[in-house]
Amino acid sequence: MIKRIVSDNGLRIVFEPNNTVRSVSIGIWIGTGSRFETKKQNGVSHFLEHMFFKGTKSRNAQQIAESFDSIGGQVNAFTSKEYTCYYAKVLDDHAEHALEVLADMYFNSTFDSKEMAKEKGVVLEEIKMYEDTPDDIVHDLLSQAGYGEHPLGFPILGTEDSLDSFSADSLIEYMDQFYNADNVVISVCGNVDESFVEFIQETFRNMRQFDSDKSLERPRFKYEKMGRKKETEQAHLCLGYEGIAIGHEDVYNLVLLNNVLGGSMSSRLFQEIRENRGLAYSVFSYHSGFHDTGLLTIYAGTAVKHLEEMYGCLMSVIDSVKEKGLTEKELKNAKEQLKGSLMLGLESTNSRMSRNGKNELLLGRHRNLDEIVTEIERVSLADVKKLSYDLFSQDFAMTLVSPDGKLPSSLRS
Repeated sequence: MIKRIVSDNGLRIVFEPNNTVRSVSIGIWIGTGSRFETKKQNGVSHFLEHMFFKGTKSRNAQQIAESFDSIGGQVNAFTSKEYTCYYAKVLDDHAEHALEVLADMYFNSTFDSKEMAKEKGVVLEEIKMYEDTPDDIVHDLLSQAGYGEHPLGFPILGTEDSLDSFSADSLIEYMDQFYNADNVVISVCGNVDESFVEFIQETFRNMRQFDSDKSLERPRFKYEKMGRKKETEQAHLCLGYEGIAIGHEDVYNLVLLNNVLGGSMSSRLFQEIRENRGLAYSVFSYHSGFHDTGLLTIYAGTAVKHLEEMYGCLMSVIDSVKEKGLTEKELKNAKEQLKGSLMLGLESTNSRMSRNGKNELLLGRHRNLDEIVTEIERVSLADVKKLSYDLFSQDFAMTLVSPDGKLPSSLRS
């Protein structure tokens, strides 16, 4: 059973005990990411994530790493557009030690100038690595094509210019703005009891209680078509349709629609473009839900000479889904796949911790498996058909990365 505790300072703790395992997963979830940055700040959420591992008042970077390696544990972090997470998975005997180190990183990171200079070089190499991966670039371009100058269009990694401007003071200022108790969730799942919740509350009792600046400007979808020239063996194409917010009532309709469209090996896009025509090795779709909007992305990569044929196939599959909806067999299979994925995820304490942390941070609610399954089973063919017609009747954003970067006329029609 998931237990939700709100500490006196406003910190939310989500606790799911499981005494059938020997592991404990702990995540510190902060409600900020690249969406909450200004143009000048772009990349600060991600850079701050890096700097948490570069030394505290009592541990240097190597000692932080050894704190987990020496106990056979795992520690990592990631930044998204709307949240940041620092997490660890350890044996239950080491749960308090893991939390203490995570708390040390959170409260006592020093942002040493020499370490910052080195880490800027690391992140710059990460940006360059990303630039060397055209099937990653095309997705970042799609965010720009769909959201323009809105922060949802910013790259999570930032740019070389914004990265160069960061200082210890700017990191502290950003933390003061968002790293406050009202904007943080600590999620725990594994073989610990409620005394561990008390340990969390004691460890984080001095967390700042200032109100975080969480004001959001809703984006206006742009439907831009953008091409980028890059020496590559393939043409990498993305289509982007304006989706729905993360808590929208139609979320399971869209999840099931996406599964049939391009979310699995049996999907229409995979079967038609890869299996039947042999036009692509990689072809898929996925939906990204945000606080107040969403983005359905369709990706495929093919030889330049096959680009127009592949685009025609993409549009043919989309039009078929739009006009005819799904078959009963497709919907049934998609429901079983989704339920199976959910249940398999329950076998991992890290998956449970992540699900609980995101649900609390982004939705402020939790549903048990039976409630979720009921919602999935409630989806009808008519529901999905209406959603698919509305979704694919609108215009779409498009991005292309290819040797000439030019969108052929058929792609602009």
